[in-house]
Amino acid sequence: MNQTDPLSEALGNVRLSGAIFLDAELSAPWGFASPPASAGAHLIAPSAEHMVLFHLLVEGRASVRLPGQPRLALEAGDVAILPLGDAHELWNGRGAELTDSSALLPKILEGTVVSERGGGGGPVTKFICGYIGCDRQARRFFLAGLPPLFKVNIRRGSTGAWLESTLRHLASDREPAGAGRNALLAKLAEALFIETLRRYMSELPRQRTGWLAAARDSAVGRALGAIHREPAHPWTVASLAEQAGMSRTVFAERFTRLLGEAPLGYVARCRMQLGARLLESTDDTVLEVALNAGYESEAAFNRAFKREFDVPPARYRMQRRRGDRMAADSGAQ
Repeated sequence: MNQTDPLSEALGNVRLSGAIFLDAELSAPWGFASPPASAGAHLIAPSAEHMVLFHLLVEGRASVRLPGQPRLALEAGDVAILPLGDAHELWNGRGAELTDSSALLPKILEGTVVSERGGGGGPVTKFICGYIGCDRQARRFFLAGLPPLFKVNIRRGSTGAWLESTLRHLASDREPAGAGRNALLAKLAEALFIETLRRYMSELPRQRTGWLAAARDSAVGRALGAIHREPAHPWTVASLAEQAGMSRTVFAERFTRLLGEAPLGYVARCRMQLGARLLESTDDTVLEVALNAGYESEAAFNRAFKREFDVPPARYRMQRRRGDRMAADSGAQ
């Protein structure tokens, strides 16, 4: 049986867009209070339906917390991830006065990495902040089951260490931005995000559930990889169980326990994602999209699509293309 990589298969079917927006070197005490990502996402990344925030600590110490939650201590090499882009606080030092980070928005919108220096004269913390924009299906695939705030240390491996070193060099470069620098930073931000997912997935306790836990499971992971590789295939519980190397009953129970939904319900969502991507990226008719997404008729596809996205396919295509044009226009200004 072929080995599969369900995380790579899923990521290959999701549109990601990354960016680095802050390079900071601050001495304690210092602090930031960040609003939810949704507050500025329509300006920062107009084409993204969802935004994940991250903070990479490259030197010193810091703390991060969600409102009303215990703090999460960070040390050098830690990446704090906020999969839902929630409001949060990031600080170091007793009595740190929290600065509203939304004040940085005008500089961020200029498209360059904001450099912050200062603080109260105590121990120095250096960190890099960024975001990953993605479509809403990411929340229901590899982001599903993640805590609203978690950390991963990327210095415990050569790949993460290389990414950190390269990001530090590019983000802190004070020379005028060379050709392609922002694009390179964006790709490195995406690579850093994927590396944190890989590391988090490898360190998950065996009893955990959620998408990454399911992808790590040797049996269910094979079925997930097959679904994401060929979502339009006429999958049945029996054929997916065969991919997993399990009986139908045992496979269906394990899949549902790990992912919180039945196998064929998951297949239907993957087909909807495929249909949405084809509507955005091709000029195929709705009937052609329906057939390529595994549906036998345009009517059945229309009904399922409207249940998932609240609008029929033709209107979805129009709205997405209008949004992409607006994003392109704002980026050109």
